Amino acid sequence: MSAPERIPPRSVTTAELLARGELTVRGQIRDASNAVLHCSVSHDGQEALCVYKPVRGERPLWDFPDGTLAQREVAAYEVSEATGWGLVPPTVLRDGPYGEGMCQLWIEAVPGSELLALVDAEEPEPGWKAIGLAEVDQGRTALLVHADDERLRRLAVLDAVINNADRKGGHLLPAEGGRLYGIDHGVTFNTENKLRTLLWGWAGEPLTGEAVDVLKSLKETLGPSGALARRLAVLITAAELDATRARVEALLDSGKHPEPSGEWPAIPWPPV
Repeated sequence: MSAPERIPPRSVTTAELLARGELTVRGQIRDASNAVLHCSVSHDGQEALCVYKPVRGERPLWDFPDGTLAQREVAAYEVSEATGWGLVPPTVLRDGPYGEGMCQLWIEAVPGSELLALVDAEEPEPGWKAIGLAEVDQGRTALLVHADDERLRRLAVLDAVINNADRKGGHLLPAEGGRLYGIDHGVTFNTENKLRTLLWGWAGEPLTGEAVDVLKSLKETLGPSGALARRLAVLITAAELDATRARVEALLDSGKHPEPSGEWPAIPWPPV
């Protein structure tokens, strides 16, 4: 799918374009578990490509309330923006051709960016972090690794804050200019620990100074009168907001990246 010839100018923010523009469905992404529509959005002569996920197209899940995945996607974007890392594409909640849903800027992935790999070794080479052993074929196993990349490390911190239950390799989008985005954040913000991710390479390691500063800032803006708390309050439940605060506190108290709890599968399936 090619990018449109025009992109939003500085005078119109991408979020405004997504929220106010006219949505035109161009096709459907068939391999998604929920309804995912590829659209164009236009407003006042400006145009961009986007993804539209209507609430009515969400499949029920046993551990998440029905009809809440779109709101969680937007909540993940709000937290990402509050970190200053810009790890989630601009995402809004809006009405569309099939009712209310989330609308997110389409990110064209840059090919050739190697973030995950399978290696025939017991330990990863420099520049890589081990995730675990994976069965390749006929009982043969290989070591699954991810890049020792500061962008992935930031994303690992974000996932710990939002309690992402589904960080797969296909949800990592390297973009132009060296940017890295994470997408598909519908199963987040649960009150129970459900962190499932491929980014376990830093498990148990000390958080970076940058991450600690970001978490301190999140703690402040998630306070009862904080701006982020007010935005999240209309997207997730009060209990889920309290659990988000508790996860930030826990990360600051430990000063380390979280480790698998053993109470929940640590790696999503399929991993990619």
